[in-house]
Amino acid sequence: NVIADWKGSELPEEVVIVSGHLDSWDLGTGALDDGVGVAVSMQVIHLFQKLAIHPRRTIRFVAWMNEEMGLDGSQAYAAAHQSDLANHVAALESDLGSGHPGGITYVGKPELGDWLRPLIPVLEPIGAVMLTSGTEAGSDIAALAEKGVPNFTPTVDHRHYFDYHHTAADTFDKVVPQELNENAAVSAVLAYALADSVARVPH
Repeated sequence: NVIADWKGSELPEEVVIVSGHLDSWDLGTGALDDGVGVAVSMQVIHLFQKLAIHPRRTIRFVAWMNEEMGLDGSQAYAAAHQSDLANHVAALESDLGSGHPGGITYVGKPELGDWLRPLIPVLEPIGAVMLTSGTEAGSDIAALAEKGVPNFTPTVDHRHYFDYHHTAADTFDKVVPQELNENAAVSAVLAYALADSVARVPH
């Protein structure tokens, strides 16, 4: 795994993960699966750095290794952090391409929907207004969900994602820069809310 922390200003021991996975299927270059997920997650840290924003809690960027052939990176992370999972406030993953985001999918307690609702006016200008309760927000963070850590992902328009997924056509020319930026915006707004709120997100 490749890991980088943007340290929190008041509660640096508490962590919000933003992530994607490093590897790709052997047929393709992995632009959509999952180069864009790594780029979106890196952009979250870059935006905080550029704007000199230090939320209360630490934002942890993770580029997971070997998602495609066994989830070794995420399993190793969960094992290594077993003793401090209580300090993992939330985990975000982007791993379904970078189509236009229509909102946020969350995995955890039903109360998460109410907790997220104040973000809708902030995301409304880009049309990311849907809040969806799901069963998975990313395969790499699913192990954390099993331990009670809320999971989140942008709800992307993936109608054409599987035209390219795990094929030789998964190349950089399929990435739409505006949609990539919209996904980064959703992830950055969500990560900031999770990391800077006075009360922790419901577990």
